This record gives sequence, C-alpha cells and structure tokens, in this order.
Amino acid sequence: MSLLTWFPDNLPTIVNGLATGFLLYTLALGLSLIFGMMDVLDLAHGTLYLAGAYIGVQYVAAHGAGWASFLIAVAIAAGVGAVLGGVLTAMVTPLAGRGHMDQALLTLGLALAGGNLMQIAFGGDVHSLPPPPGLAGNVMILGRPFPTYRLAVIVFGVVVAVVVAVVMKRTKVGAIMRATVTDREMVRAVGIDTRKILFGVFGFGSLLAVVGGVLGGPLLGAAPGLDDQVLLIALVVVVVGGLGSIWGALLGSLIIGEVQSLGTALVPTFAPFLLFGAMAIVLVVRPGGLLGTATEVQAS
Repeated sequence: MSLLTWFPDNLPTIVNGLATGFLLYTLALGLSLIFGMMDVLDLAHGTLYLAGAYIGVQYVAAHGAGWASFLIAVAIAAGVGAVLGGVLTAMVTPLAGRGHMDQALLTLGLALAGGNLMQIAFGGDVHSLPPPPGLAGNVMILGRPFPTYRLAVIVFGVVVAVVVAVVMKRTKVGAIMRATVTDREMVRAVGIDTRKILFGVFGFGSLLAVVGGVLGGPLLGAAPGLDDQVLLIALVVVVVGGLGSIWGALLGSLIIGEVQSLGTALVPTFAPFLLFGAMAIVLVVRPGGLLGTATEVQAS
C-alpha cells in the first residue's frame, strides 16, 4: 500500500488523533505551566479534569441538552477550576522548598480523596454527555465522514494554542511570567508581587483542566478511574514534549494523540504499549523531551 492510498484511507483516524491531541493539550499545557512557573508536579490534575466532566454531565442532564446548557457548564467549570487552582496554590506553596516528593504526595492525596468523593456522589457508572446541537453528527470531507464535535475540539485547541503563544510572547503579562521563572527575586525587586503571578498561573492551569473535562465529556464521558487515565497520559505528553515548554506540550499532545488513534486503529493488540514506547524512544534521543529545558517556561 502506497502513501498516496494509505493517507486518504486513514484520514478520519488521523483527524481523530488530532482531536485527542488537542484535548490532551488542555491538560498538558496546565501541567507544563504549573511545573515551569512553580516547580510543582500537580498530580491532582486528572481529578480536576474528571470534576469538569461531572459538572458538564450533571448540568446538561438537569437543564437539557443545548448550546446554552453546554456553555453555562463550561463557564461554571472555569470558575470552579480557578477557585480550586487558588486552593491548591495555597496548599502547595508552603512545600515549595521541600522538594517534589512532598508536593507529589500532597497532590496525590488530594486526587485520591477527590476521586473517591466523586465516586460516592455520582456512583460507579459511566455517564455520557451529549455534544451541543449541530455538533452531534458527521460532516463529509473528501467523501469521508468526520465527527463534527471532534473538528470543533480541534478548532478550540488551535485557538487556545494561539492565544497562549501570543500572551506569552507579545504581552506584558507573558514577559512578567517568563521573568518570574528566570529570576523571581529580580521581579520582586522591581515591585511586582510574584505570589499573584503564581496564583494566576496555577488558577489558569486548573481552569484549563476542569474546562477540558467538560469539552472531553462528549468524547470520553465521566466515570471513576478516568482521572487516573487522563493524568497518566498527560504526564506522558509533558515528558515527551519537555517539562516547562508550552510548544513542547502542544507537540507532545499531537504526537501522543496520533499514536493512540493510529495505534488503536491499525495495531489494536499493541496499542497500550505504543504510548510508553513512544515516550521511551523520545527519552533515549532527547532526555529532556523534544522541546524541554531545565528551568524555563518557553513560548517558542
């Protein structure tokens, strides 16, 4: 089979991989920003995602499927994510000088507690979330059907990537964030309260995770254990792309999304191993990840 025939035949699978990749990007971006800015490995990130999925499921179930319900669920998730990000920042900040192990244990404990509480509240069943009207079907492109909602997720991911890149590269806020990573004491010396910057970054990263849960609801649903699954994959993405790299988070997300999608479609028997195989290959060739550096949150 030549590439000229293979690519069109597998184009829907490739598009599904892009949708998965951009959904992963909403998680990996937050993890990268939090680690790059605060040197904190947030293992509660998957629990935040699952909380967003349940917010979407419960709100839409109570108010009916529609654009208004879906968008309000996204807005509620954004608010909840920002608040939880602030709470996590307040809890993690006192451990800043005690190394990653203490931070990991704290956030892992919070993740386990949060996951158990959600299982008690919502049960052990898988809950589904319908996409908004107009995004539930397929569109025909080049004679092949493509899920409309997955295309919408791709568009959302592209918008997030562009906005974050512009903010980091072209705005005063982005310059302050990069300066805070490079020399926090210098930023304090010029009168900028770095605590507000750190709270904002953690809040934004958590907001993305919870909103990602709502957006991922029509694709993955909401169920106990989903938090562990998405956290594991998001960590693989961050390692592949490089800790602290914004573009690395995007590149790693797209690679892992395609590995998952194509692996499941073409070699389903080996699909579970391909994810970690891809990570192992990257770490052998580039131990710091594809675009990672030791200390810097990168915008390019």
